[in-house]
Amino acid sequence: MPRIQSIRQLRRNGESIASIARKVGAGEPTVRKYPEAGDLSPKPPVRKRRASAIDEYVPAIEQWLAEDRETWHKQRHTATRVWERLRDEKGAEVSLSTVTRTVARLRREFAAERESGYLDLVWHPGEAQADFGEVDVYWRGRLERMHHFVLDFPYSNVSPSQLMPGENAECTCQALKDLFGWLGGVPERIVFDNAAGVGRKQRFEQVRPARLFQAFQAHYGFSFAFCNPYSGHEKGAVEARVGAVRRKLFVPRPSVWSIEGFNSRLPGRCLELADKDHYLKGEREADLFDADRKALLPLPAKPFDVVRWERMRADKYGRVTVEGKHRYSTDPANAGCEVIVGFRALEVEVLDAKGRRIVVHERAYGQAPTSSDDPSRQLEALCNKPNAWPNSQVREALPDPLREWLDRQDRATLRESLHTLKHADRESGWANAVPAMLQILETTGTLDRAGVELAAARLASGTKGVDYDKPVDLGEYDRAFATDGEAA
Repeated sequence: MPRIQSIRQLRRNGESIASIARKVGAGEPTVRKYPEAGDLSPKPPVRKRRASAIDEYVPAIEQWLAEDRETWHKQRHTATRVWERLRDEKGAEVSLSTVTRTVARLRREFAAERESGYLDLVWHPGEAQADFGEVDVYWRGRLERMHHFVLDFPYSNVSPSQLMPGENAECTCQALKDLFGWLGGVPERIVFDNAAGVGRKQRFEQVRPARLFQAFQAHYGFSFAFCNPYSGHEKGAVEARVGAVRRKLFVPRPSVWSIEGFNSRLPGRCLELADKDHYLKGEREADLFDADRKALLPLPAKPFDVVRWERMRADKYGRVTVEGKHRYSTDPANAGCEVIVGFRALEVEVLDAKGRRIVVHERAYGQAPTSSDDPSRQLEALCNKPNAWPNSQVREALPDPLREWLDRQDRATLRESLHTLKHADRESGWANAVPAMLQILETTGTLDRAGVELAAARLASGTKGVDYDKPVDLGEYDRAFATDGEAA
């Protein structure tokens, strides 16, 4: 990625293909390819392998290796023993080296192995600093500690922000992507606080940027630098703005039901704080921010897909486990199979080995174990596969009247009702969405999305509905309007 970024930068500076090829040590066809590439988003790493004579014997090898896991470690198959059994029991005509490679690959797959710039205290228009801070919010009615990403422009002292559930590379790049879209451009240079979510510290305090961040940076074309450890003076502007944004916009603690919805309004609220004079320049910060925006690089033609792909093997229930504690269901048909898992800031997407989408889950964070088998987490998959309704955990978690009513509905009505439940759950939480569904069903005999979402929002806010001792006869209004019409 650094070489690709160098090629693209040199080409933007007007250098010839031959000159760039000599400088970066690459062939001219390679140099021609990258400046024209419009999208550097990561692609699902679908394996493209040629057919091999051993392919028909792979199921047998997998079975033997699976049986090994239930036996004493000193009494398991070696690659040579696997080759001997294939030769003697299956009549296979394959070489020992081919069997050895296959056994090693299958064992790796089952194990599912996961895996500076300069300083300048004179800040010019279009340059930015980036850092994370921590904030407490009421996430769907429950107090949670989250992270707010701040992109500070020291020239104007304006600091648009985004709320994120973590501080990893996916969250950092997604926050930057959303802010770039709001800004309408890309800062020329960004200084990060000691690899905040975008890299790992190496020996001698050097930072190695994450692969996802390298692709993101090459796609948008900005330059970057990391602060030195224990050097707060190098990023004092953004550290001060992190605290200011927290005090101004997160006190009192806000209620957040949708991170995307909350974040769509947050940069504008940050800009409202700039309606004052700059503490040094004496000019209005919002006016100085206009100069920052004019100095931005243009956005690329295609947005970057912020996703990190990994190959993983599903367990016997068709689930994959991330970070040892977050379990995501795929499909029972994928039990024991390799799947491709895409990690985004707010979602986890699971593809089969051929790159076809299986399911999308909301991404879980934190130290507490989680499972997508939670009924509210299964809603997304169930909306796409309503035929699974009879055996779903969502059905089991609903009260009898609501469950029985949904059982009687046709496929189209069931799908629409599940979408209604999903939207109400996202906005107001499962604990409020289900009672709201039941309340609207008992009142109207059916389910309409607007009524359910309104009832769920009312329950989430603690507002009680109006109860009438007797039913209200609206016919009086009809007769009154009819009389007025006759009189006219």
